[in-house]
Amino acid sequence: MKRLVWILLFLLRSHEGICGNGVSFTKHPTNQTLSQGNAARLGCAVQGLTEPDIFWMKDGEKLYSTDQMFITLGEQHWETFHSVKSVQQQDAGQYWCEVEFHDLTFSSERAWITVEGVPHLVQEPQDVSTFPNVPFNLTCAAVGPPEPVEVLWWLGGVQEGEPRPSPSVLHVQGVNSSVKFYCEAKNTRGISVSRTGTVHIKVLPAAPVKLQVRMVDNNVTLSWKPGFSGYSELSTCIVQLSRRSVWRWDLPQQEVQVPPHLQVLSGLRSHSNYSARVSCVNEVGASPFCPWLHFQTPESVPSAAPKNLTFDLSEQQLALNWAGLQEEELQGRLLAYKVQWTLGGELQEPLLFKENSAQLSGGGRFFNASFQVSACTSVGCGPWSPPVLVLPASVQVPVQRSHMWVGVLLGLLVATVVGLLLTAVNHRREKETQFGPVFKPPGPESSVSFTAARSFNRNCAELQESTLDSLGINEDLKNKLQDVLIPERLLTLGHMLGKGEFGSVREAFLKKEDSSFLKVAVKVLKSDINSSGDIEQCLKEAAYMKDFHHLNVIQLIGVSLHRRPVQRLPIPMVVLPFMKHGDLHTFLLLSRLGEHPFDLSLQTLLGFMLDISRGMEYLSTRSIIHRDLAARNCMLNENMT
Repeated sequence: MKRLVWILLFLLRSHEGICGNGVSFTKHPTNQTLSQGNAARLGCAVQGLTEPDIFWMKDGEKLYSTDQMFITLGEQHWETFHSVKSVQQQDAGQYWCEVEFHDLTFSSERAWITVEGVPHLVQEPQDVSTFPNVPFNLTCAAVGPPEPVEVLWWLGGVQEGEPRPSPSVLHVQGVNSSVKFYCEAKNTRGISVSRTGTVHIKVLPAAPVKLQVRMVDNNVTLSWKPGFSGYSELSTCIVQLSRRSVWRWDLPQQEVQVPPHLQVLSGLRSHSNYSARVSCVNEVGASPFCPWLHFQTPESVPSAAPKNLTFDLSEQQLALNWAGLQEEELQGRLLAYKVQWTLGGELQEPLLFKENSAQLSGGGRFFNASFQVSACTSVGCGPWSPPVLVLPASVQVPVQRSHMWVGVLLGLLVATVVGLLLTAVNHRREKETQFGPVFKPPGPESSVSFTAARSFNRNCAELQESTLDSLGINEDLKNKLQDVLIPERLLTLGHMLGKGEFGSVREAFLKKEDSSFLKVAVKVLKSDINSSGDIEQCLKEAAYMKDFHHLNVIQLIGVSLHRRPVQRLPIPMVVLPFMKHGDLHTFLLLSRLGEHPFDLSLQTLLGFMLDISRGMEYLSTRSIIHRDLAARNCMLNENMT
């Protein structure tokens, strides 16, 4: 109730400049008209408060100024000033001061600061892009005070007409070449000059630049940077594509809306040579084409099975022949033909051959065996050919239903003969080893042997182990890393621990010689890095780490190479000790901001500092500069070292 009475008293006394509880403004800001560059000072005084919170307002916004002063005029009587050392047009506006008391705000009378000076440009003419001899308009606007303000136009260094009131629109009938222009705004205080604009004549765009192709799995994306636009916005780009084999085949050109300046190329054949070029179009027309970019699409599994699989059976050997695949069917570089065979309903060990023929010694053991063949690239193996049953030439297998019984009898007879032959020769032949001769019958009997490569999995091609020789790095680096090369099969990658600009760090398990597993961290280079230079730079860092022997510097465990199915170069993987507590930066954040904060003693923090210093000192003695010392690059092991 008392609060309500207090508010009513304030409203009744407000016309006398008296605030409730005796709070009143004894001085109000006054209107000021100043020339640009002069100093301005507004004053305001309030009485009735012990320590009033007085602040200044301009055009409804609170002013935050370090120049505000407070002066004590007497007990509960305060005066404040707002000063502007050199007023400009942006300082012009309405000012007043306010004071807060008992959650209420009281305002002084309002005053204006008016800044007189040279005209203030509020709209300057902008650049124009146009066709030759096409009319266009230019606009210029300026304000005082003092008023009036007049505008004078200059086009190509020549005055256009007489001064006219602001704002001014200049109508230009058209130009046939590039020309400069600006406007002048004038009042009694002086002249202001606008920015200099340019009339550009629209022309054909320049050819695109930095054309490049990116291949991820079977997706091929063409991207480019637009050249000079010709002072007109690019609307579309034209992509021309041709396939190069024995002859050059030009494919239908594609029109692409831009931006973005890229196009996903679809319907391309695997392991084929292509050329691409791009032209871009604006209002005037199409640019010249950029130079042809030549690229080869990734390999794929063959699309067809080898045809015309035939056999020639004798007592000494079985000869198999089949037709090779065409280039468009192979879809890659042929690694081998895979021959799969079954005997007695059981699948036998598959065989690999470089040529489209095979000679297998000991022909008798292949009676009643079924053979199929498939072509294999580095990506995998294609479909199987129809099965072919190996029978002696004298045996005919009728297909008419009325003579099915003949086939059954012959089948039983052949099975019996095969069983006897297998029993007779079983003790004389040796089991094929993984990489050795197939059969070695004793005696002078001639035989044909071959070396089997590693078998293929049709669905997921098994890749050969990568070596340092496949990377194209220099001999010194290769020799230095040879003794720390870890076969990829000994590593089992786990979840990702961190990710950076050049790759990621993953948890992994390394299988040791005693078949036990060691938990490690694996630094994996980004998969889209395809140059030997980038790979060599990564391995140089590993080579340096190989020679580190210090408690506070991580030592290299080894280097491994991850073979990629569709890429020429494998991805280097640097194997390092696993750090239980991760990087120092994250560890410190978790100690304060994690779900379960914990205290770190001063002794522990000093220990971190000493460990870092010792590690850096060691690197310095080896003439190595770190260049990126940060908490994120310091790792903590299980001993908090």
